[in-house]
Amino acid sequence: MKPASGAASGTELVAEARAVVASIPTGHVMAYGEIAAIIGVGPRQAGRLVAALDEDVPWWRVVYADGTPASCHGGTAPELLRREGVWFRGERVDRSATPPSPGGGDS
Repeated sequence: MKPASGAASGTELVAEARAVVASIPTGHVMAYGEIAAIIGVGPRQAGRLVAALDEDVPWWRVVYADGTPASCHGGTAPELLRREGVWFRGERVDRSATPPSPGGGDS
């Protein structure tokens, strides 16, 4: 996490989260914790930042660490991910069958 003295403003953090989410390629996913590590915040804060993003970025490509897709936007994330060729195991993204995103881990 970023130290309090060098903390980015809320606007800057939203912009950083937007840039990371926008960089997730079609057919890939990232976990909130991976985004958090990149921008220097905790996973819950990353979740709040992603929730603040507009429809012009692929918010549906962000999942929980266990592969559970977002439930916002009327629960449309699973269908959007399936259309992109993302594999599921039950109701969760099969992270072992989905290639890691550039800049992200495989956690």
